[in-house]
This record gives sequence, structure tokens and C-alpha cells, in this order.
Amino acid sequence: MRAVTVSPRIPGSLCLVEDWPEPAVEEGGILVEALAVGVCGTDQDIIAGHFGEAPPGQEQLVIGHESLGRVLEDPTGTLHRGDLVAAIVRHPDPVPCLNCAVDEWDMCRNGLFTEHGIKGLPGFARERWRVQPRFAVPLGAAFARVGMLLEPTSIVAKAWEHIERVGHRARWDPRTTLITGAGPIGLLAALLATQRGLTVHVLDRNTTGPKPDLVRALGATYHTESVNEVDLQPDVLVECTGDPRVVLDSMCKVGPTGIVCLTGMSTGGRTIDFDAGALNRTLVLENTVVIGSVNSNRRHWEQAAAALARADHSWLDALITHRIPMSDFTTAYEVNDGTIKVVLDLTA
Repeated sequence: MRAVTVSPRIPGSLCLVEDWPEPAVEEGGILVEALAVGVCGTDQDIIAGHFGEAPPGQEQLVIGHESLGRVLEDPTGTLHRGDLVAAIVRHPDPVPCLNCAVDEWDMCRNGLFTEHGIKGLPGFARERWRVQPRFAVPLGAAFARVGMLLEPTSIVAKAWEHIERVGHRARWDPRTTLITGAGPIGLLAALLATQRGLTVHVLDRNTTGPKPDLVRALGATYHTESVNEVDLQPDVLVECTGDPRVVLDSMCKVGPTGIVCLTGMSTGGRTIDFDAGALNRTLVLENTVVIGSVNSNRRHWEQAAAALARADHSWLDALITHRIPMSDFTTAYEVNDGTIKVVLDLTA
């Protein structure tokens, strides 16, 4: 079968292998026909050689962690042939740590977790894959075109869960939120914010393309100015760009007792002239909380599935700006500022 692979830590090693081995039964009892994988910045960083880890004893890593497939067989009786399914990306570490022991593997404390298509487990950019029942998330027929959005939605579902947990340290009655970045994570964060009844503002530099219309279709307000120029003191700010300047400005932007949730990843290596003392004063005097959020556990995947089921699927479909056949795989992984979500069609 065909698979898209890289040699981890070797830039430019992306290739399409025509005779990749069938998935081993040890990967899981549920055999799945791959339909599509979503492409994100993590994939591009792995292709650039920044990180990535092949499974033990292998030199190549099948990439792709935003999965969508159709069940071919399930002797475990968990699913039925023809069911749509997505696979949870992270698996708990074998020790396990305190969090992995209770299935909170997104909060792993010792770093021994594994992740499909990223760290020690084969990804889903191959024509067939297997999954264990505990890591299989069933999807209804309505998800046939957008099911690969489940993984990024699980990321923001976790973020909102943790925001709300922190919020309840005092009386919690948030009214407004600012989302920085209108990529897939930012737009999905905005979607979940509107489902919570919040007044939503989204900031992005793009003045053309689909982003402004997608934000307005949610009933949210689109901004193109800097964080400091937005005339707003939000109760919650979800930072989705990873840009160091935006991150720092966001910490100063929220109102008293506000919460800043960082979901974007900075690349590092960039220094900024910034008044750290003023930031410290603001955080302390206004009881501001800054949290980081990454990955998700099964509970968040299920929350994500429920959120997407409530969403307008034509809006979700519009997030996918490019659907690229597997035969043209290199195009799918090229960085393009005009895209929102690129999907690799594994059936073409």
C-alpha cells in the first residue's frame, strides 16, 4: 500500500512509498481504510527536520495525525464495517506517570508518551491503518467530508475546558473573548466560543480570502489591527499564532481576572525588547492567569465530536480550502499563506 513518510530529523526527506507494509495487528484490532488526513504546521516542522521520531527499529515515519477513515473490519465488536472513525493521536507512556495512569495522557509528566505521525507511532497518511478500540472515536455519516477536523477541534475543546476550570476560581461570568489568529485552530476556537454564548472577536492580518467571511458567518467580529489597537478588554483571550509579540501583548490585553490560553507554538530564536516588569505588575495586580494547552485526551475528542455535530457543516467544509490527491502529496505539504486547512485525499 502507499504511504507518505519522512526520515525524521532529515530535512527534505518527504516521499511517497508505494509498497509500505500493511499495518501490524499489534497496532490495534480495528482495521481502517484511510480516507483523508489534515495537514498542519506540525507536519511541516517534521518535514523541515525540526523534530519527529520513527517507531522503534524503523528509519521512516509515516506522517499525518489528523485522521479520517472507514472501518473495514472490527473483530472487537466496537464498531461496524463502514463506520466512519478518527483515531486519537497520543498514547500514554508505559510507566505510566500519574496522569497517564488515569487516561489524562495529554498531561503526561515524564515525556514518554507516543504520538501517531509525530513520536514513535506510525501516522495516518497511508491507505490502511489499525487502531485499538480505546483510541477509536466513531463519527456519524455527516462527517464524511469534515471528520479530519476532529483532531484540531479536540485541541481547542481541551483549551476551553481548562479555561473554564480556571475561571471557576471565582465567580465566573465571561462575556467576551478575543481569538488571535484565524487559522484552523483559531477559527475552531471561535466556533466553540460562539457555542458558549460569548461575544467573539477574532484578530488576523489577512484582509482578503475566506477568513473574514468565515468569522462573520459565526456572528463574530473580525479585526486586522494589532492586539494593542483592538478596543476591547476581553474576559478570555485564546492565542493561536505563536508569534512572540502577539503572545506578550495578549498577556497585557485581558481585563481584570482575565484568562489567557496559549495554544500557538513559537519557534524560538527571536528576542524582543519588552518591559517584563510592567507585565509582572499587570499579571499580579489584575489576578490574570496565563495557561498553555496542547494535545487532548479521549474526553476532549468526544467533546469535539459533539461540538462539530452542532456546527454548520457547510461552514466546516469551507475551512478546508484545498483537497489534494495523494498522488500530488508534495503540494499538500507546501506552506501557503492563502490556505486555511489543507486535506490530503488518500483515496486519489
